[in-house]
Amino acid sequence: MTEAITGLVLAGGLGRRMGGVDKGLQAFRDEPMVAHVIRRLAPQVDALIINANQNIERYAAFGHPVAPDAIAGFAGPLAGLHAGLSACTTPLLVTSPCDSPFLPLDLVARLHAALAREGADLAVAITGDQPHPVFSLVRAQVLPGLTEFLEGGGRKVDLWYSALKVVEVPFDDNPDAFANINTLNELATLAARPDAS
Repeated sequence: MTEAITGLVLAGGLGRRMGGVDKGLQAFRDEPMVAHVIRRLAPQVDALIINANQNIERYAAFGHPVAPDAIAGFAGPLAGLHAGLSACTTPLLVTSPCDSPFLPLDLVARLHAALAREGADLAVAITGDQPHPVFSLVRAQVLPGLTEFLEGGGRKVDLWYSALKVVEVPFDDNPDAFANINTLNELATLAARPDAS
């Protein structure tokens, strides 16, 4: 890889399905969930940013810049992507949610290979026929279009994608890597999973 890549950990949500708690800071195997994500993503990128809208100081303590949403009202992952793109200084940005502690260790390499091969604006992970839009690699140059989309009230990822050249990257060899934790029950179940590293 020749182009520098910034990693963005999306931790800006309200955690509604987990009772309104800050998901990234929930304990998972004796550490905040976001710590697992950072440990797996950071070695794959040149810089790392955390998108968070609450508990900013606690996220900053992980040693990376924290970028809150510029779009008000907890507007979802696209608002987090917008914050990350606004803060990053590299030509590429890769995203991962804070609640997926098993993300692939080759996520960035595989997304980047497909992006470069296809000359795409965005590469997104997919397992089977299920895309994982919060695991994507995007060119920083899409920021103006994303800003316009959000300022116009757009929030749906697939609607924004429709204006871009997108390549889907299969990860069928590692589908469990995209397991995400939305409820306290899922937190307990995945923490007990023996095959997870």
